[in-house]
Amino acid sequence: MSIRRTYLNLWCKLQALKNSCCGQDLIEYALMAGLVATGVVTMSPATADAFVNIISKVNSVIVVAGRT
Repeated sequence: MSIRRTYLNLWCKLQALKNSCCGQDLIEYALMAGLVATGVVTMSPATADAFVNIISKVNSVIVVAGRT
């Protein structure tokens, strides 16, 4: 009976995970950022350098925030 309850519990958790949409927004934002980055980089080299500088600063902030 205990094994059956364990499998049922696991099945319920897998179903909840399947129905969850938690990562969807993150993926959409990442795709949009990639599209914007591609457009900016193809416009001009000067704009691309400025964009790379901004993204580098944003990445530094995210790395520091992830450590806390």
